[in-house]
Amino acid sequence: MAANDDKAVLLLAHGSPDSPAGIPEFLRNVTGGRPMPPAVVEEIRHRYELIGGSPLHRITERQAQLLRDRLDLPVYVGMRNWPPYIPDTVGAMQSAGVVRAVSICLAPHNSRTSVGLYRKALFERPHDGLEIAFVESWHDHPLLVRAFVERLREAWPAASSEYGRPLPLIFTAHSVPQRTVQEGDPYEQQTRHTAELVAGSAPELGPGNWSFAFQSQGMSGGPWLGPTVEDTILELKAAGHSGVFIQPIGFVSDHVEVLYDIDIAFRQFAASHGMRLWRAGSLNDSPIFADALADLARSRLG
Repeated sequence: MAANDDKAVLLLAHGSPDSPAGIPEFLRNVTGGRPMPPAVVEEIRHRYELIGGSPLHRITERQAQLLRDRLDLPVYVGMRNWPPYIPDTVGAMQSAGVVRAVSICLAPHNSRTSVGLYRKALFERPHDGLEIAFVESWHDHPLLVRAFVERLREAWPAASSEYGRPLPLIFTAHSVPQRTVQEGDPYEQQTRHTAELVAGSAPELGPGNWSFAFQSQGMSGGPWLGPTVEDTILELKAAGHSGVFIQPIGFVSDHVEVLYDIDIAFRQFAASHGMRLWRAGSLNDSPIFADALADLARSRLG
């Protein structure tokens, strides 16, 4: 066994079905076994069909490979809601002789609805002979911020030129139930902080030319964090704008919340109100993003 073969990195992600036929099982995993109304299942199936299926698994594996290239260490992937499941991946690590690992969630902002559930799946079984350091959040990592700024600069100037003046920017993150924040969840503060850091690193945006909104509110009952993207678009319309630029800083990869919610649903909503919509690319295989993951891993593994 080589000197570093007893160390490894474990990337944790949400997971996504590999075909529309898997959506019912996927949703059962998401809800912890609670049944969803058939109409909701069919709506979600329709969304996946419209985007041609989710590329999340392929992108996550690519991110893992970029990390392997930087660390010369084994990098494993575990998903909460779809194979490879987190406990199965941990078992594979133990079988391979890994004794020390760092676990990084591909969700930089700490919330019990995402990172908390990854942690639960990771530690619900004993890891005999395997020590795992768990990264709680990394929303303010300088290289993560740089990666978002790079993606912003790749698209916002050209879109603004097409629009004829600087486009108003909406940073977005996935909404969560309000009760989670009221009970002390740091998610809202961390997502807003990331937006502030990105905007502060891109002075070309201009003062007051950006806002923050939550997207993809759940279909379950109870209030969710706002403001919504739709309400924010309407506010920009009322202020005299006919275009908007969105950068999702709550996600690091393309998936249904980006490819459907933003590229299809929000774009159609904007068009129905006489507005055009542009979007920054997701981080996906960004080299700077991979550098951020590598830096996190090194800092925990030594």
